[in-house]
Amino acid sequence: MNKTIGFAGLGNMGLPMALKLVDDGYKVRVWNRSPEKCVVLSDRGATPVPEPAAIAEPGGIVISMLADDTAVEDTTLGENGILSRLGADGVHVSMSTISPAAAARLAEAHDMVGACYVAAPVFGRPEAAKAGKLWIVVAGPEQAKQRVETVFDVLGQGSFDFGEKPEKANVVKLVGNFLIASAMEAMAEAFTLAEKHGIDRREIAELFSRTLFPCPIYQNYGKAIAENHHEPARFKLSLGLKDLDLVLKSAAAGTMPMPLADLLYNRFITSVAKGRAEIDWTGLALAVSEDAGLT
Repeated sequence: MNKTIGFAGLGNMGLPMALKLVDDGYKVRVWNRSPEKCVVLSDRGATPVPEPAAIAEPGGIVISMLADDTAVEDTTLGENGILSRLGADGVHVSMSTISPAAAARLAEAHDMVGACYVAAPVFGRPEAAKAGKLWIVVAGPEQAKQRVETVFDVLGQGSFDFGEKPEKANVVKLVGNFLIASAMEAMAEAFTLAEKHGIDRREIAELFSRTLFPCPIYQNYGKAIAENHHEPARFKLSLGLKDLDLVLKSAAAGTMPMPLADLLYNRFITSVAKGRAEIDWTGLALAVSEDAGLT
């Protein structure tokens, strides 16, 4: 098997993912908008390149892990973009959280040149990416998915297949992020209610994360919310705002009201307006405490 792969996007998630591929023996060509991010990978044996097109080899495999629709489309479709070189039979695995509409546009653009577009957004924090323990949501052409199975085995602890239309994987990712944000809001309100009645919020978090809700979201996110520990950001609050915006746009496209998503969107936009865009998205809990008169 050819263990050469291209990788675009070395943010909080992309960097540990690319390092995991290098450690597994892949020859990785890397590109990032800020070239200094490539230094760590270069020191480990990866090859930095000056433009997105250069990560691809005709008919090869590339992965992108980028911030939003614009970043993915510019990196893929722009001048010197991935698609200008990937060519027939190439596979582009987009692991970013983007809109279903953008995924559909990208899939169509790949079809026009005979390449395959696979959507594979992930659930997991940077530490899970470093350990190869991500959960991967996959949708795209069957033959392409089979071709990248071994890559998913390196990066994740399991994958879930949602068919051949890439945009479906992005709907699932947005649904998941909506559920996470909803849990964070619920924890923030519950912990703050306890605090207002003189109960240590950390004790409440420990109780419920060990009993009724013994799962990673309540254990890890709950601990951060209980302790008001939101820096350094593993997932920036501004990205949470972006995702809730995508949730509401997807809801509108499906003619579906989502009142809780509206509340969460306003919680995020209020937090950004207060200068919290760069902290972790668990920081939405600070606004709950402030509304209750707590500092």
